Amino acid sequence: MRILLAEDDRALGQALAEGLRRLGYAVDWITDGSQAAAALTDTTYAAAVLDWNLPRSSGPVIIAGMRRRRDATPVLLLTARDELADRVAGLDAGADDYVVKPVHLDELAARLRALLRRADGQVEPAIRVGQLEVTPAARIATLEGAALDLTAREYQLLETLVRHPGRAYSREQLEEALYGWDQEVASNAVEVHVHHLRHKLGPGWIRTLRGIGYAISRPDGPAA
Repeated sequence: MRILLAEDDRALGQALAEGLRRLGYAVDWITDGSQAAAALTDTTYAAAVLDWNLPRSSGPVIIAGMRRRRDATPVLLLTARDELADRVAGLDAGADDYVVKPVHLDELAARLRALLRRADGQVEPAIRVGQLEVTPAARIATLEGAALDLTAREYQLLETLVRHPGRAYSREQLEEALYGWDQEVASNAVEVHVHHLRHKLGPGWIRTLRGIGYAISRPDGPAA
């Protein structure tokens, strides 16, 4: 899952970016408000984490612009402002949730997972497709009750696919979901990850739609 992080405090931004990457997110970290607004216009993100006060813009201003152009990307607002009026103003600008500084990574990650679940229309913390179950909070996947031994990239790929069973993702879309700006991507990286994941899931789970991309569905029935 690709996340935009906009935080101009370099110590905090680096800590959050590294922490979220350890949790399996592809993170684009930006320290400037105008650049964050441009990135949200040009790139598709699963969610955004925006500081309230940023150089050349602010979190609420960026969010308001997103909502005016009907961009429904879930947004978590970081703020040092703990007054009720400030929190209400942030939510009224279009933020989906907020975290008051000092920020604890565990809370931030839990709120992000909740935002992503709501965005996908998912009520339970586990995602199920037939006998396949993925639990983002624990970053584990099971098939017919048995744990799958997945690399970090294989898990990221699987979680991306199972969030929308039956939906076809192009190679470019999967690259965007799995890698941040500062990560080099081999030309056949996605194909290699798909090949390994197919081997571990067994036949029928991941379909190749020629000229389109890849989709996941139950081998013995409908997509969901």
